[in-house]
Amino acid sequence: MKSTRIFRALGDTTRREILQALRGRELPAGEISALFSISAPAVSRHLSILKAAELVIERREGNRIIYRLDPDSLATCLNEFISAVCPTRIFHRKTRK
Repeated sequence: MKSTRIFRALGDTTRREILQALRGRELPAGEISALFSISAPAVSRHLSILKAAELVIERREGNRIIYRLDPDSLATCLNEFISAVCPTRIFHRKTRK
């Protein structure tokens, strides 16, 4: 289930930090690795989990892999979850504006 993969991916601090680093920009895997004090293979594993959860999109540019955030996937999942769990809270928020 897609939402399960997303919530599992978000459960790790490093993966959340990677998503924040990708906010509004694309980064090659090497630059992402340089942001962390963990090994490049560990960052690569985190990126694969984010990709499997459809939170990031990768593209190849020569021998580099460039990553970018897929905010629509995350927003859709969170919206569906919140709507299912507490639909009246969303309704009250909308009516206050």
